[in-house]
Amino acid sequence: MFHILLHFIIPAIVAFLFFRRSLLKTWLIMIATMAVDLDHLLANPIYDPNRCSVGFHPLHSYIAIIIYAVMFFVPRFRLVALGLLIHMALDYIDCFV
Repeated sequence: MFHILLHFIIPAIVAFLFFRRSLLKTWLIMIATMAVDLDHLLANPIYDPNRCSVGFHPLHSYIAIIIYAVMFFVPRFRLVALGLLIHMALDYIDCFV
């Protein structure tokens, strides 16, 4: 449960620290990237508390993460990429906790 809360709290902190002029919009864009978890529906079972999603699900693959990192350097996609990279980092940390 704490892991899911972090997916809302960390983007809020980042938006507050770096994007105060467009705080709500920035936060909502980064929260929208949680849709990346729809790839969990392709797994069997859909939810496995002992499975590390990074490297397992297609949108959590290392190739996808590299694409998200490249997207970060394109100004038009920066907020989406930032949200995705935060999401992947939190999921990766969850693999060890």
